[in-house]
Amino acid sequence: MNFKEYIDKPEKFTPGHRTCSGCGIPTVVRAVLAATDNPIVVSNATGCLEVSTTMNPFTNWNVSYIHNAFENAAATLSGVEAAYRSLKKQGKIKQDIKFVAFGGDGGTYDIGLQSLSGTLERGHDIVYVCYDNEGYMNTGGQRSSASPFGSSTTTDPAGKVRSGKQEFKKSFTDIAAAHNIPYVAQASIGNWIDMIKKAEKAFAVEGPAVLNILSPCILFWKIPTDSAVQLSKLAYETNFWPLFEVEDGNYKLNHNPKNRKPIEEWMKPQGRFKHLLGDKKLIKKIQDHVDESFEKLKARCGVE
Repeated sequence: MNFKEYIDKPEKFTPGHRTCSGCGIPTVVRAVLAATDNPIVVSNATGCLEVSTTMNPFTNWNVSYIHNAFENAAATLSGVEAAYRSLKKQGKIKQDIKFVAFGGDGGTYDIGLQSLSGTLERGHDIVYVCYDNEGYMNTGGQRSSASPFGSSTTTDPAGKVRSGKQEFKKSFTDIAAAHNIPYVAQASIGNWIDMIKKAEKAFAVEGPAVLNILSPCILFWKIPTDSAVQLSKLAYETNFWPLFEVEDGNYKLNHNPKNRKPIEEWMKPQGRFKHLLGDKKLIKKIQDHVDESFEKLKARCGVE
């Protein structure tokens, strides 16, 4: 299927939502929902996506939709999927229905990790999508375990004592893959075709699948409203956010930059890193971490 055929599909997620101008989240949702023609049940953890698309009495969802608290989107959807399997076995449902949960990094890396881990371990046939904007953006830009080293957040701001967050970003995609589930992938709104192909694979497998998709936050990354896609491309061209997938435990690298850009190029446009620019020691520390992580990924993928 070509790009235009995806665009021409009936809208499952309609315009008129109230996300910030330039936000990447709607791009994530539209791509994922376009990746299957089956009926869909959506579970949505509390966060930017939920509050901006369900303003009573309006909704942007043209599919069955369940809103959950931060911590239980995966748990609730696993119960719905289990009920569906029972009803289908009894012959009370004939349709093949797909189940997808959406959550931000706060509701995935942190608060929702326990219920998500249980869902993956039990083998429920659902797709879980994390739109990773690297912080608790819905509630004020607080630090999450997805926030990068050195970034300034409202709960770990840069100042005279500390230069922002002191810990490196959690490797959630690898954590999901460690559950030995059929499919896990890391994607970016900077590569729409790669993202939707991975969503298609996620819906096609039997059992759990996880998509971790980088989605820049305009407000708390302190970036121009037209820069989310370009920054997402820089994220994988610098190897900060590699594009890869794990199928039945086998790692595959989807993009290996021929001319890898320095990490500083990704950081420069973002106001949350402005205090680090010019600090060669800290920039080198971040660059070294990115390079070491990418070499480990290449080794897993069998790439020299």
